[in-house]
Amino acid sequence: MRTTPGTVAELIARQWGDHRPGLKHGGTHPAVLSHHRAAQEAAARAALLVDLLPPDAEPHLGVLLDNTPEFPFWLGAAALAGAAVAGINPTRRGPELARDILHTDCRILVTERAHLPLLRGVYLPGVRILVTDTSEYAALLAPYAAAKPGEAVLRVPTPASRLLLYFTSGSTGAPKAAVCSQGRLAAAGDSLARHFSVTPDDVHYICMPLFHGNAVIADWLPALAAGASVALRRRFSASAFLDDVRAYGATYFTYVGRAVQYLLATEPRPDDREHTLRLGFGTEAGAVDAARFTERFGVRLVEGYGATEGGASVQRTPDTPPGALGRAGAGDDLAVVDPETGQECPPAVLDADGRLLNGSEAIGELVNRGRSLFEGYWRNPQAEAERTRAGWYWTGDLFFRDADGFLYFAGRTDDRLRVDSENLAAAVIENILARWPAAASVAVYAVPDEAAGDQVMAAIALREGAAFDPDDFCAFLAAQPDLGTKMSPRYLRIMDSLPTTATNKIHRVALRRSGFRCTDPVWWRPPGTAGYRPLDRAALSGLLQAYAAHDRAALLER
Repeated sequence: MRTTPGTVAELIARQWGDHRPGLKHGGTHPAVLSHHRAAQEAAARAALLVDLLPPDAEPHLGVLLDNTPEFPFWLGAAALAGAAVAGINPTRRGPELARDILHTDCRILVTERAHLPLLRGVYLPGVRILVTDTSEYAALLAPYAAAKPGEAVLRVPTPASRLLLYFTSGSTGAPKAAVCSQGRLAAAGDSLARHFSVTPDDVHYICMPLFHGNAVIADWLPALAAGASVALRRRFSASAFLDDVRAYGATYFTYVGRAVQYLLATEPRPDDREHTLRLGFGTEAGAVDAARFTERFGVRLVEGYGATEGGASVQRTPDTPPGALGRAGAGDDLAVVDPETGQECPPAVLDADGRLLNGSEAIGELVNRGRSLFEGYWRNPQAEAERTRAGWYWTGDLFFRDADGFLYFAGRTDDRLRVDSENLAAAVIENILARWPAAASVAVYAVPDEAAGDQVMAAIALREGAAFDPDDFCAFLAAQPDLGTKMSPRYLRIMDSLPTTATNKIHRVALRRSGFRCTDPVWWRPPGTAGYRPLDRAALSGLLQAYAAHDRAALLER
């Protein structure tokens, strides 16, 4: 009988002596490493870390890697050594990238040659950079090849030991590094493994990025807890998905954002159902596309809700209605409240087709009034206080609840965007766009993506005498070193002046409400294109049809 682990270090140590397949990588003709070999590699890196890290440093290392074997090796190393990994997002640029590394007090950064261009000109005082795919790195590791789990530690691992510092963007300011302890992560992995009946015969396909909590918490850790193997895809590829699944014998995968829509957009094949997958688990697929996925590939998708911070979770039950995520997880006391008054919102009124009829009353912020597993943000007491005000955990997400207590996701709070599974802070993008010489004022906000999540929209009031030049604007965007790949606006609304409230604040609610359907000129970047073009009547008609096809047209009415 499997016992509940106390730490992730314990899970790594369990792999020692297990010579069954544990880690697969390489695509069509994958290389296969045993569980024992994976633990051996983690132990070697733990010993190297202990020797390299300055004695006065926080036990933190940054990992800027694609999904290569080195990523789980260093996760395991950190667990064994009592250290913490900060997952560094490769879509960040320049000063923002440096800020993430330095804010988390990383004195060691593990990266690969493919990402070295991101670090050119980036000032990282006191940070030692290890480049994994080099002879120098191999030589550095060689003396530690005989290391065993538990021999080298910075601090003896306990359930309270920090293991992850994973960035999650909130509604204001720079990304916050959520603290995740070994105990919480080990329990989460074990819980998911039991919930989904994971066995040592399963193969977990990791195609979502490991710098993101989804891949680690919902994919790698359940496999580790159950003794299943993992298969790595360097970066997500819709066209290679089924070929990978077959090559690896994958049985389970996780997804976020638009991954499911990208898979559905591939050309159907007569062998779409000829594979070993039994389950997909993730967020933001949507009921319509989840049903399409099951119909086409014969794989059940389970939608879940749970932030990296661990402050609240929603669990799906067999009687969960279409469109809902489930009810509160065990021990949680979840409520949907008006963020201004703190009063609980009335239950949602749904028509026969499940459409919300009283959104203005029923939609509010999801809060946890019970015990919370939230462990704080690294060196950010202000953000912690905002998240836990009045003794409740405030998720920053909008929900509504039906009369039977089932919870439905309704979007992000005012200043938060989620684009292709990445949480972005509007204020950061506004500060960048405000540098454009033609801009007098800028407001950034979310509009619903036609398939899943959000897209970035910016309203720009031009300086007197200026005119909008799409080529000039594109050149400006390309020249901004801190503009991440997900930050560029999909839609631009050109205005004489931005609407304001009675207190002279930008009236974001009015901007979001009208979205891209307004009388002002709107420019947009169609998916797959680089430049902006007018959103004319024909383009708008096609866009609205796309919303209808994904059953998301109602979101434009909010």
